Amino acid sequence: MRDLVVQVAGLLAVAAAVVHAVLGETKVFARARIEPEWARRLIRLVWQFGTIAWIGLAILLVAAPRLGSEAARNWIIATSIVTFGFGAVGNAWATRGRHFGWVVLLVVVGLAAIGL
Repeated sequence: MRDLVVQVAGLLAVAAAVVHAVLGETKVFARARIEPEWARRLIRLVWQFGTIAWIGLAILLVAAPRLGSEAARNWIIATSIVTFGFGAVGNAWATRGRHFGWVVLLVVVGLAAIGL
């Protein structure tokens, strides 16, 4: 059961990352006026780097139960808890709790912690 919870946390994290990417492109950068253009490109790339990093960590969460190493499983889950937890706190603080992203990330953290 705890393996399934970790895998669900990973799948939810993938979904959160995809939504992060789509909303970033359609809502944030579609309206943002950032000058000079090189700075706009840089900020977009950094934004999407976060998306790719979340997806990579989420895939590790999905794979962790099948790795055959309890130590690797625990380190992946612990790293995920810290990473997604930091994202949840940062999102809640920056948006004053008005954005749903921090709740989704907090659920990922909770599920991962249950599976630890």
